Amino acid sequence: MIKRIFASLLATLFLAGALATLTGCNTVEGAGKDIQQGGKAIKDEANEHKD
Repeated sequence: MIKRIFASLLATLFLAGALATLTGCNTVEGAGKDIQQGGKAIKDEANEHKD
């Protein structure tokens, strides 16, 4: 009985951890894209004022 409860708890924690990891990856990827777009905008603006 205790082994079954422990196994269920362990499986639940594993799934929660996996879900948190996948969510974190998507968040970091999105932030990276936003930063990249911001850098491109700064670069484009600097090129306009260069001449």
